Amino acid sequence: MTPQPEVPTNRSRTIHYQSPEADKKTLFERTGLEQLRALVDGTVSPPPISSHIGLEFISVSEGHVVMTAQPDESHYNPIGSIHGGFFATVLDSACGCAVHSTLPAGVGYTSLEIKVSFLRPITAETGTVTAHGWVTRRGKSASFAEADIRDSEGRVLATASSTCLIIQKGPAQ
Repeated sequence: MTPQPEVPTNRSRTIHYQSPEADKKTLFERTGLEQLRALVDGTVSPPPISSHIGLEFISVSEGHVVMTAQPDESHYNPIGSIHGGFFATVLDSACGCAVHSTLPAGVGYTSLEIKVSFLRPITAETGTVTAHGWVTRRGKSASFAEADIRDSEGRVLATASSTCLIIQKGPAQ
């Protein structure tokens, strides 16, 4: 058996985040829109998933969100492009946060399903991508949202549609 050559490591990624546990009760005293605006203006720490994909909130209004994400080589799949999980995570975040922005205080949500369509590849050279999420229908027990990811030239790279369950109890227990 021939030993495999060592692949040189010249990159690293350190993840820094704050546990959201301390903020849960306080967050759910606010509406979803107030919660997300606190993330945008930096008065609340971003969710831990944000550090994994370079996710940043750009703007939020009721039923709409815009965020960016930074793909890099640490997100590559075996064929040298960004793994579909990166696309799905960004799109799930955009759809979910669009729904989140419509919720009254004390109400939460969770994704029930998401359908992702991959239209173009993303690589580290793509640079920062922008995700737009919007609510298409808000219901009492479920809401529906769509999202897309675009490159810096406005080309659509992926789209998604999602169904979110509305949870009347507040923070996840």
